[in-house]
Amino acid sequence: MFRPDTLLVMDAATFALQFRGDELARLAALAEVGDPVWTDELDSAPTRRRLARAQVLVTSWGAPALTAERLAAAPALRAVLHAAGSVRGIVGEDVYRRGVAVSTAADANAVPVAEYTLAAIVLAGKKAPFLAAQGRTAPVTWNDVVARDDLSNYGRTVAVVGFSRTGRRVVELLRLLDTAAVLVVDPYADAAQVRAAGGEPAELDDALRRADVLSLHAPALPETHHLIGARELALLPHGATLVNTARGSLVDHDALLVACAAGRLDAILDVTDPEPLPAGHPLLGLPNVMVTPHVAGSLGRETRRMAQHALDELEALVQGRPLATPLTAATAAVSA
Repeated sequence: MFRPDTLLVMDAATFALQFRGDELARLAALAEVGDPVWTDELDSAPTRRRLARAQVLVTSWGAPALTAERLAAAPALRAVLHAAGSVRGIVGEDVYRRGVAVSTAADANAVPVAEYTLAAIVLAGKKAPFLAAQGRTAPVTWNDVVARDDLSNYGRTVAVVGFSRTGRRVVELLRLLDTAAVLVVDPYADAAQVRAAGGEPAELDDALRRADVLSLHAPALPETHHLIGARELALLPHGATLVNTARGSLVDHDALLVACAAGRLDAILDVTDPEPLPAGHPLLGLPNVMVTPHVAGSLGRETRRMAQHALDELEALVQGRPLATPLTAATAAVSA
């Protein structure tokens, strides 16, 4: 059986979080691991000697970029299996040009992001974070809310911008709610796949005008910078909630501040621009804005799901099967 020489490359905290007894035992059963098993750098003399033999790199957060010089020091390299989401900061054109196979665990990372997003949408329907913030300064009782017709997840319209790995999962999870419609905005998405997931293809402006909740799942690209600005926010109905678990740069935060400070819109932001927002930023002081520190993605035990995904891909290589989640230079360029 082919047992590729495999090296783990990531920072120390990530290694301790993702690769424990079960993962290391599975790695040893699939591959030659050598000494060291793990490194957080690729430039020292001992690591270069190790790198010269490596056929597979399993990377994750904190891995150094695979520059042309480092690639030249890895003549046997056949695959980079990333046990995290985006590979942009690690894998460049040189890797793809050399024919090295690249895989990402972004699908596995999409699971907790979609779960968090569903929770945020449910909380947005009940205005729960904003009522909780209001209650810290003035009592809010059941009598205060019982007659309100805006505290509900029944018959809501949710607009999902970006039918990405996470966006697709969010659309599928929204089947748990009795929504009026789930509108999907993505000019590159296959309409049949959108409908199969439970969504309805829509143009951005129409979706914004109808949305009770707007959930963003597009990648950070030059063409998506400030995709949601003052014009787009103005199209949302009064009382709508913006949920962003994708990238902070998708939203013009100055325009969002104006809309939220006026009480016209609410927001649940797990990502911001800049990230984190500086202390004293006006958005942080608004009772109708909830900001969390990028917690939607894999954390704690969830990170081991991504490690197992990378090991699944290693097993596929060992057995001569295709990778489940391969990347090319073209697909990597439009991924989050």
